[in-house]
Amino acid sequence: MKAKIFFGLLLIFSSSLFAENLLLDIMFTNDIHGGIDRYPATFMNPDFPPILGGGGSAATYIKGVRKLSKAETRDNLLIDAGDFFQGHPVGTMSEGRAVITYMNMIGYDFLTIGNHEFDLGEDVLIKTLALAEFPILSCNIVKKGTNELIDYAQPYKIIEKLGLRIGVIGLTTTDTEQMSFPDNIKNVDFLPAKNQVQKYVNIVRKKNVDLVILIAHMGLPYYPQPAYDARYSKPDENKEERRWGYDAQEIAHEVEGIDILFGGHMHKGFAQPWEDPETHTLVFQGYAYGSNVGHVTIKIDKDTKTISGYESPALNEGVLVTMFEDEFIPDEVIGDTILVMQAIAEVGMDEIIGQASMNITKFGMGTQNLIGNLVCEAMLDYTDADFSFMNLGGIRDEILSGPITYRNVFNVMPFDNQIALIEVDGKFLKEIIETRVSGSRHGLRTAGIKVVINRKRENFNRISELLIGGEPWQADKIYKIATSDFLLQGNAGLALLTKVPESQITRYEQGLRDVIVEYIRKYSPVNAVIDDRWKRDDNSPIDRTLKKEMQK
Repeated sequence: MKAKIFFGLLLIFSSSLFAENLLLDIMFTNDIHGGIDRYPATFMNPDFPPILGGGGSAATYIKGVRKLSKAETRDNLLIDAGDFFQGHPVGTMSEGRAVITYMNMIGYDFLTIGNHEFDLGEDVLIKTLALAEFPILSCNIVKKGTNELIDYAQPYKIIEKLGLRIGVIGLTTTDTEQMSFPDNIKNVDFLPAKNQVQKYVNIVRKKNVDLVILIAHMGLPYYPQPAYDARYSKPDENKEERRWGYDAQEIAHEVEGIDILFGGHMHKGFAQPWEDPETHTLVFQGYAYGSNVGHVTIKIDKDTKTISGYESPALNEGVLVTMFEDEFIPDEVIGDTILVMQAIAEVGMDEIIGQASMNITKFGMGTQNLIGNLVCEAMLDYTDADFSFMNLGGIRDEILSGPITYRNVFNVMPFDNQIALIEVDGKFLKEIIETRVSGSRHGLRTAGIKVVINRKRENFNRISELLIGGEPWQADKIYKIATSDFLLQGNAGLALLTKVPESQITRYEQGLRDVIVEYIRKYSPVNAVIDDRWKRDDNSPIDRTLKKEMQK
């Protein structure tokens, strides 16, 4: 009933638009991460989570919007800005094939390549994308050591709708180079985003297009206006060395000729678009994991063939429509197909492996949170290391009180990282921590240490106190450190880890996910605590013992 009311209001809304405007309904998704299955939205309400209907509910919504189309005056597009499969089991276990099958069934028009598309290797990606019945876009991925674009994507495509010529360009974040296993991207390079986008905007503009759309796997800053002010109102201030590539706001501001940009990558949705004050490029961005379908109706002046405005048909939600199952009853055919694919991909996922005696959440203090501490304790326990650490973004979900299934652990650790151990001296150990608190970096998830950080001091001299296993840190002592092979590849700003000789590395060939499972089986019922392992105190002096060791 709610869906009927919604679409009824949508029809009323559509009749209120000016007759002289052409209407283009653009529906957009980003960072689906395999979230085509129905699942409880615990991030909205941990105790009574509403059910999100996944691809089945999305199909219901998309089909409803398409019914509004009239060939000459109203039409639609369905696009995705990348990171489409790696995350939910049905996506990862099927190597993305299940998500592409769904996208084919509902009729996506375009997909841009995201950074996580390379998580299972380029060979797997190529086979999966070959199944797509729609164009795959990216204008800045080239064959290694050349300027030749990859064969499995095209930089742009020009389509005709409503008597308009529309140029659609795809873009992949250059951060992929810092976020992927080097072996997975060994055959490709990522060319600078700004230059490549401007190049292809110029190309499509010369082909007499009326509208240029960029689908970019990159996102807006979490707080767009303060970020914009810092960047462009006072350009000479806060000039920190760039470690990451361009984001969507920078592309919208610095590239001429983009009418609309659809972004992603950040997992942060915006109910209304960000409009660049100078270029007037509109930037839209949704949330992740299939939780919403973005929908904006672009109004185009019939005579000038330029954008005259836009509308947000989603009422109180702006341009983002949450896929509540009770509002959008899943499409029967597509919903059932997803269930079949899910059953095949998820054999054994609901096996109970233990119990949680409390909610082990992502909430905490500073760099600490309960789930992060549990994961690092599991790493410490498995390797008998002195110190274990993970990057802040490597842990993706939480475990609630009660029975724990393999699926729960998969959601915490959806990536196929393996555990490894390095043996290095105390100076190197300290450098790892100092690197992750230098500049504006926030730190690490850890176990086995107690550290106090003073951010008022200069980079690489911010540790005030450091204990390993309860004992004062020693510069010359050899320590055993557990981490992931992902970080050993130099990701998350830890390029120094690539300097560790192979003779000092023990590779367990054991998935980090299975290490967590083994820990839960061993210590069930499990819990976690926030303790004094990591503390920030900007008035703290350097500990006398630490200072003495540093002088060695």
